[in-house]
Amino acid sequence: MEIKQPTRRIVTGHDAQGKAVALFDGQVTPHQKRPGGNAISMLWVTTESPADIDVTTDRTQIEVGVPPPPNGSIFRIVDFPPTSGAAPVDHHKMLIGMGIDPATQGYMRHANTHRTRSIDYAVVLDGEIDMLMDDTEVHMKAGDVLVQQGTNHAWVNNGTKPCRIAFILIDAQEPAAWKKRWNK
Repeated sequence: MEIKQPTRRIVTGHDAQGKAVALFDGQVTPHQKRPGGNAISMLWVTTESPADIDVTTDRTQIEVGVPPPPNGSIFRIVDFPPTSGAAPVDHHKMLIGMGIDPATQGYMRHANTHRTRSIDYAVVLDGEIDMLMDDTEVHMKAGDVLVQQGTNHAWVNNGTKPCRIAFILIDAQEPAAWKKRWNK
């Protein structure tokens, strides 16, 4: 997959005198971290809510999977390669690689299907992609925005070019639908 250019990330905070300053200003290069060839640029992680905004260390050093930490959040950019010609995905291994317990998952329409106990905000920055849900799908293109509330989904790039999406995931309560549908 063609790796996208790095993203300039600027993180602000305060100096010892309480003045606003840029704590970090530099390039974040996408890394291949997940099965399927997705390249991820981790931008920020919180582990608490309300968020601690006195942090002066780089919170991207916190190890996380796809879901946000309990009471936390994640901000990342993901580059999805086209799926044509890609090797088949082992669903169980894919979930483990994403930091998701396979026992927490429900219906699997596609090998990339997963869900997280989070509210997810997604903005397609470049390219096009399909988001498959249980019985339907939504085609998204650059400029489209998604608010996802803990639903089953799979991202599938049926195009010929990579698709870049910015994601913000915030820990949430488990939706009642999970209990109804999967008898938890």
